[in-house]
Amino acid sequence: MTLLGEEYASSDEEIAARPLIEASKTAATSIIAAPEVSLDDPMRLQMMLAKPTDTSVTYNVRYEDISKPAQGPPNPFKTAEGNALKRKNVLTGYAEEAAISDATFTNQHRTFQSRGFAQEPNTNGALVGDMVAAGMYGGRNVVQMKSSRDRRKRQKKGDSSILEGEGRYLGPWARYREDEQYEDEEALAREELASDEEYEEESLVPHTAAPMNKAGTDYQDDLSNMETTEFNGSTQYDYQGRTYMHAPRDIDIDLYTESGAEKNYIPKNLIHTWKHGSKPINAIRFIPSTNHLLLSASADAKIKLFDVYRDRELLRTYNGHTKSVSDICFSPSGAHFLSASFDRATKLWDTETGTSTSRFTHTAIPHVVKFNPSNPHEFLAGFSDKKILQYDTRSGQMTQEYDHHLGPINTITFCDQDRRFITTSDDKSLRAWELNINVPIKFIAEPYMYPLVSAAPHPSGKSVAFQSGDNQIVVYASTDRFRQNRKKCFRGHNTSGYAIDVAISNDGSYVASGDSGGWVCFWDWKTSKMYHKFRAGEGAVTCVQWNDQTSSRVATAGLDGVIKYWD
Repeated sequence: MTLLGEEYASSDEEIAARPLIEASKTAATSIIAAPEVSLDDPMRLQMMLAKPTDTSVTYNVRYEDISKPAQGPPNPFKTAEGNALKRKNVLTGYAEEAAISDATFTNQHRTFQSRGFAQEPNTNGALVGDMVAAGMYGGRNVVQMKSSRDRRKRQKKGDSSILEGEGRYLGPWARYREDEQYEDEEALAREELASDEEYEEESLVPHTAAPMNKAGTDYQDDLSNMETTEFNGSTQYDYQGRTYMHAPRDIDIDLYTESGAEKNYIPKNLIHTWKHGSKPINAIRFIPSTNHLLLSASADAKIKLFDVYRDRELLRTYNGHTKSVSDICFSPSGAHFLSASFDRATKLWDTETGTSTSRFTHTAIPHVVKFNPSNPHEFLAGFSDKKILQYDTRSGQMTQEYDHHLGPINTITFCDQDRRFITTSDDKSLRAWELNINVPIKFIAEPYMYPLVSAAPHPSGKSVAFQSGDNQIVVYASTDRFRQNRKKCFRGHNTSGYAIDVAISNDGSYVASGDSGGWVCFWDWKTSKMYHKFRAGEGAVTCVQWNDQTSSRVATAGLDGVIKYWD
């Protein structure tokens, strides 16, 4: 058999050049197109595989299989002993952790991005990157360069004896000069090195501060501990020497009868308007029993008292808070009331004289305060730090702490003849407590629940209505089980993130609520259907309160700082 190349050889020159071509092929890198393939039976290899935890084998292993060397590359993820795999901590396998903090890494990363060099942590502080720039800046990172630049550009602290004018004392409030611009990086680096040397020389010289004078410590008084009051009415005493605390008897309504005897009706007409101020009103409360006085708290840190039946005038203004007043609450007799403010103070006021009799301070902001209806000397306060504190007004001391909530407290409602109380919070839960016991007797937190921002107990004492954050009013039982009444759910209004009040009429037949669009909505308690609604303002109506001594009068207030009285 002859080769194809030998058969068609045309000349002696090709035959002579053939050894040179073969020599060049052998000199190049050899490529194995067909590698060696194991001829072992795959079924036998599969039977040889066993778990490392097995203590017995089901196959009689041959000697050549036992003595066969391990094939393939070593496993890079095994430990030094080779008996266990390292746990995979990245997508590609296992990565060793370096002993470098996040702040150090960020510092070196920013230095490399801005200057072109950085310090390598694995080689004892060696620099990598642009060595020319490293030599120009002395190998300092961005933090070291920033500190020297700040020392150089900082204004002088000034003289502590001078309060105003040139050379006055600035101290740690001295600013940085921005009148110098640097465009040459080399000049900036040289000046930074020079400033460091000057700073080291100045640090060796002792400095003596100028003596302080009395004018340097002339501070203003703390207004949070100064309470003032102002009587704004026409006459402070009547012809018998009685103040406005005495309910009038010369009107067509007997204010000393028990409320809830007459049937309630939905109001339709606006009969009066009170102007509190320009800031939003956070809470309005009728005085208990007689309801002839109306108390309002606003974001302008003022509390005002209005007459409801006679002249309907502003009677008194209470000043003592420095920030917005979040909540107010009358005592059971109405002789005192509590106020909670964002200045972290809870104050007890005398309703008649306007003096502040007690002050309770805490590290957090009080969101809600509530007197115990059965004990006029005891009240609860819910704070933004998830705690509910119980105070005694006679001693001024805290008597109990309830701290199981996970968010700021929104509502506190007494129930079961004032032996228990219900609290809600921003943690989307409801908890029921025994008074003076720091363990909840009931905890309700469902996945569909929203924060319950306001509450109103039903006059029957069997249930409580809560304003939910999902534009509806839900009802929970205030008895032993505290279950939700799913048949009673009032919808049709919009809250839009506001803590809008919910109120129930004194006969228990109607539920009232404000609206973020300026409406006041009324529902029938039995059928849960919206009975009527009317517009009460341009902004959101956040406060709604029924007058318990009249059958169809409701007070509303909102973001416009105006209180409206409806009949």
